[in-house]
Amino acid sequence: MELYYTFSVLIVLASLFAYLNVRFLKLPGTIGIMIIAMMVSVGIRLLGDQFFPQTTQEFFQLIKEFDFTEILMGAMLNFLLFAGALHVNISDLKEHKWPIFTYATISVVLSAFIISGILFYVAPIFGITIPFIYCLLFGTLISPTDPIVVLGILKEAKVPKMIETKITGESLFNDGVAVVMFAVVLKMATDTSFEATFGSVSWLFLIEAGGGVLLGALLGITASRVMKKIDDYKVTVLITLAIVMGGFLIASELHFSSPLAMVIAGLIIGNYGKKHSMNETTRDYLGKFWELIDEILNAILFLFIGFELLVLPDLQHQLLLGIVTIFIGLLARTLSIFIPASTILRKNTYSRGSLITMVWGGIRGGVSIALVMSIPNSAGEIKDVLLEITYIVVLFSIVVQGLTVGKVAKKVLKEE
Repeated sequence: MELYYTFSVLIVLASLFAYLNVRFLKLPGTIGIMIIAMMVSVGIRLLGDQFFPQTTQEFFQLIKEFDFTEILMGAMLNFLLFAGALHVNISDLKEHKWPIFTYATISVVLSAFIISGILFYVAPIFGITIPFIYCLLFGTLISPTDPIVVLGILKEAKVPKMIETKITGESLFNDGVAVVMFAVVLKMATDTSFEATFGSVSWLFLIEAGGGVLLGALLGITASRVMKKIDDYKVTVLITLAIVMGGFLIASELHFSSPLAMVIAGLIIGNYGKKHSMNETTRDYLGKFWELIDEILNAILFLFIGFELLVLPDLQHQLLLGIVTIFIGLLARTLSIFIPASTILRKNTYSRGSLITMVWGGIRGGVSIALVMSIPNSAGEIKDVLLEITYIVVLFSIVVQGLTVGKVAKKVLKEE
């Protein structure tokens, strides 16, 4: 009942804030909900105890008890990745497969090490010493673009199709890669019995990532063949729900990457399954069902990101370091995009405007917050520092980059 009560409150607030945004702010839906939630959070912190002490205390408790990491990484992320992949044209991804593969793997690793190296030397300037392994942990969780945020914002930003495909493809796959990388680095930081050799790290990465891809392919192909034998949109929708929920349970049991599994399964069902296993009515119902799931969960996610202000220790203490980290992240993003483009991908011609748009379109979101919150409390003050600077970077990324990526793309591409 407690979980039902929590979700009931969040749904009511999400619908109220969505209405207020459409009626007054007129911002992109998810960003508007998040900004209103932040304004309410600030109001509660400043005036709540004075005017509504009992209600404020209960609401604080509700937000604190909501396991954001478990809910997002264990449930919502799988639904949102599957829903996003279901609507992606795989032929578009194939056309840009090498750039997407490079940016989803090499660029993530490159960005993580650039951020960790700079942060390790910059943090002491602000009187904070962060061990390198935790700097690397921060680099892995902040480097990937958030597929949930990117997919939602690019729909409304009117970015050119070619660039949208690259950013979307990158965000779908780099999320799974980054989660696996984060798990490896976290194990190195917290498990003293784990010997971090090249072989052990590579094997752990192969099991997580490779297993996730194989599981997703198996689920997607099997579901598509099963759907082909029926002609019932209700059963088809239930099968896709079973893929997401059952697939997560299997991935968790086998220690595979469930995000990668959901992306692969969604791509297969969204392309092969829709084309060969469904009639027009089924395709229509399936698309609308997952579109609604996507919108509802996105609203809840951004609502909760806004309310995270209530549980952060104190943003003021790390405000300067957080602002500097924003620029460190943008520098790392720039280098991780431009270096591969001028070396590995030099056969693929990229305009300067395209690369700038990809840099600015690399938006961070709830996944980064969920990952930093999953760091064990035994890390002490280091976890608080990383949580606060992560929130500052994510906030800037969603609000500033998210609201301006369309205008930036239009400006830099027009000048060419």
